[in-house]
Amino acid sequence: MTEPSKLPHHGVPEHQPAAGGIAARARATAAPQYLSGLNPEQRDAVVTLDGPVLVLAGAGTGKTRVLTTRIAHILSQGRARPHEILSVTFTNKAAREMKLRLGQMLGQAVEGMPWLGTFHSIGGRILRYHAELVQLKSNFTVLDVDDQVRLLKQLLQAENIDDKRWPARMLAGLIDGWKNRGLTPSQVPAGEAAVFGNGKGGKLYASYQERLKILNAADFGDLLLENIRLFREHPDVLRQYQGRFKFILVDEYQDTNVAQYLWLRLLSQAPSPSKAQSLSAVIPGPLDPAVIPSPVIPGQAEGLNPESRDEEDSPRDSGSALSAHPGMTEAQSNAPPKNICCVGDDDQSIYGWRGAEVDNILRFDHDFPGAKVIRLERNYRSTGHILAAASHLIAHNEGRLGKTLRTEDVDGEKVTVTGSWDSEEEARAIGEEIEELQRAGDNLNEVAILVRASFQMREFEDRFVTLGLPYRVIGGPRFYERAEIRDALAYLRVINSPADDLAFERIVNVPKRGLGDATVQMLHDHARKRRIPLFEAARAVVETDELKPKARGSLRDLILHFDRWRAQREVTAHTELAEIVLDESGYTEMWQKDRSADAAGRLDNLKELVRSMEEFENLQGFLEHISLVMDRDGGAEEEAVSLMTLHSAKGLEFDNVFLPGWEEGLFPSQRTLDEQGRAGLEEERRLAHVGLTRARRRAKLYFATNRRIHGTWTTTIPSRFLDELPADNVEITESKGGSGWGGSGGYGASRFDNVESFGSSYTTPGWQRAQANRARNNQGGRHGQTRDGFEESQSPFSGSRGETSGSRSDTSGSRSDTSFGGGFSRTKRGPMVIEGELVAKSTGTVSEFSLDDRVFHQKFGYGNVVKIDGNKLTIAFEKAGEKKVVDSFVERV
Repeated sequence: MTEPSKLPHHGVPEHQPAAGGIAARARATAAPQYLSGLNPEQRDAVVTLDGPVLVLAGAGTGKTRVLTTRIAHILSQGRARPHEILSVTFTNKAAREMKLRLGQMLGQAVEGMPWLGTFHSIGGRILRYHAELVQLKSNFTVLDVDDQVRLLKQLLQAENIDDKRWPARMLAGLIDGWKNRGLTPSQVPAGEAAVFGNGKGGKLYASYQERLKILNAADFGDLLLENIRLFREHPDVLRQYQGRFKFILVDEYQDTNVAQYLWLRLLSQAPSPSKAQSLSAVIPGPLDPAVIPSPVIPGQAEGLNPESRDEEDSPRDSGSALSAHPGMTEAQSNAPPKNICCVGDDDQSIYGWRGAEVDNILRFDHDFPGAKVIRLERNYRSTGHILAAASHLIAHNEGRLGKTLRTEDVDGEKVTVTGSWDSEEEARAIGEEIEELQRAGDNLNEVAILVRASFQMREFEDRFVTLGLPYRVIGGPRFYERAEIRDALAYLRVINSPADDLAFERIVNVPKRGLGDATVQMLHDHARKRRIPLFEAARAVVETDELKPKARGSLRDLILHFDRWRAQREVTAHTELAEIVLDESGYTEMWQKDRSADAAGRLDNLKELVRSMEEFENLQGFLEHISLVMDRDGGAEEEAVSLMTLHSAKGLEFDNVFLPGWEEGLFPSQRTLDEQGRAGLEEERRLAHVGLTRARRRAKLYFATNRRIHGTWTTTIPSRFLDELPADNVEITESKGGSGWGGSGGYGASRFDNVESFGSSYTTPGWQRAQANRARNNQGGRHGQTRDGFEESQSPFSGSRGETSGSRSDTSGSRSDTSFGGGFSRTKRGPMVIEGELVAKSTGTVSEFSLDDRVFHQKFGYGNVVKIDGNKLTIAFEKAGEKKVVDSFVERV
């Protein structure tokens, strides 16, 4: 008998219970609790562990439960250890939710799953461990968007490229788009590289990557792009990770871009047994990913870089998705696939403008021959009519794998379609319906309005303030809290009140005028010493030599602009004045030259702001209304209607969903149709499908016959998507916002005009003035206004409107109302004139200094007073010569 110590050592093979053996049969008798409650399709997706699996999970079919239960099943069956499972998601929130659910199922086992996370967090972890192989150090920094733009500006300056014509932010978007498509600088097509910087786009991309290596830094896109390069240039490293991950699970597969697809394809191929090496041959010491620090990405959400809106076609042909990419060799492409399970819904792929490729999920069975496709079609969210409508609509798409959502729930209420005369009536009607739901006991947290474009939100926000309905904007700031709207309002506030220091400080250097922090601090110092507003301090300083000539000239021009705008205010309609201010200040031009992804949306918002002013009689009334809107911040726990775009609604659900703006040109978006053709139309239809399937009990669709688009009233036609809905599941209803032929629309009388209070106890001074104005208009007509494209009446009686206005409640102390723009306003002096006179007197007081006084100036040094003009001193400085300064900036010595 051979002694145990002398037995030949050949290694102990890993043990798995034999099929049909005692251990396997005993394990089968212990039915795991986590499988209870699964429907047959869900159970099939969980227990099918071998080979590639695609789970087509429709909206509300329980895909997250399937993913987490599948992981629990793999672990409980002993098919893999926690660190041998790679599970990738798109958002940190989704990753946290999966870990939470797994923790509830398995206890502490989830703590041993270091490879459960987002694409970029896992990619960054791998990159840190092998940083030296891609010319980085393990402590490399991940740059945020601001750092990227700052670095690219330096490169543009080095190449003598005008960063106003070719903005750094635009280049950042192009580079991010190339990285999302897995393209290194040498792989960018020459035609694409030539679109920036007079053909220098490719060179700048290469210089940017070289500079990142020198700085030991990477950007968001590098976390995957450098992974692909690492795997391509070092096959031994790739084989080790292929061997490590026995199971790969992917969530939201329909939203993957090219780089994420390539990364997954490389990892999902089984390693070649003949070339497999031990892990220690590549990685010195044990590979414990738990000790590898995760990259911190300030200001970034997981997924695609929000600055990028690259919409170019991927560099793949119609054959193999990897045939054009050197990261995948023929041998790798033909290697047998391992156990990969991708969960997604081709009908919910709505992020093509961010680089997502719906083809990734459509060609799954081509990429992974023999893949099993499991359809989850039983919906646990919506009622029968809503699902039938959504399924019938999406069936018009040709690029889909096909599935039909169904429910065992009741049919519920039909999907309603309501037409309104214009967008104002649409907002009124939806507001009325929400109030009815509230009176019936519905929770406002279960009410959502989903719009196609953010500019649609403005009318709903205004309407909710009027009705006193609390609301919250999801996925972005409220309309009046957006940066471009706050900037525009700041200009109008300074015109209305020159003493508004906060507003003046906000726009004094917007757009850039060469007036930096030092200039603003000088103005603040002078204003405090003289106890005058910042604007008047600026007026005084420009008459001196305190500022450099260029800054002094810019500040003087700005003051002259404001003086002219205030004069125009007396004879120009406030809507027209707003347009003049935005144009002459250079603010509109600033956004027109900005080539970032959101510049066009900001310009649309500015146009919507000007349009919203038409409802008010003058600038003062409009600004007072804005103060009411901005003051509507309820507590975090307060019930509130949710207002968001359709893209922001992905993954959310509500009992009641309102979908306004279903019109051609708006939804489907004309811009998307022009840029992407049929592919764009199908993505818009998928977006409509997502909107409908957010609703649990009620889905209400609206369209308007007239809508203000890009500053012009346009007659619209209903969206083609409405005709693609099934008649048996849809009900046509009448708008509850009024007939639309008149009222605030300016087309005559409306039954809505007879409503006194809209069911609200809103009693602010601005509301009382609006009610008084409504009563006056009903009695005497609407003279002297410009509304909806009609020219105002040039009647001399327009001045008599001031008689009525004198009886209205007005706590602001401002001038009485003027004509809307006809030039027939009453002869009067507004508060700005009075304030101007008072300020002029305060700044013209006799200076405490005398001729020949010896003084010291912090900038110019010592000198003597040679001339005195009010509070302005002409001083002969010993080194700087004669300078004119304000007396508050010098000290007697």
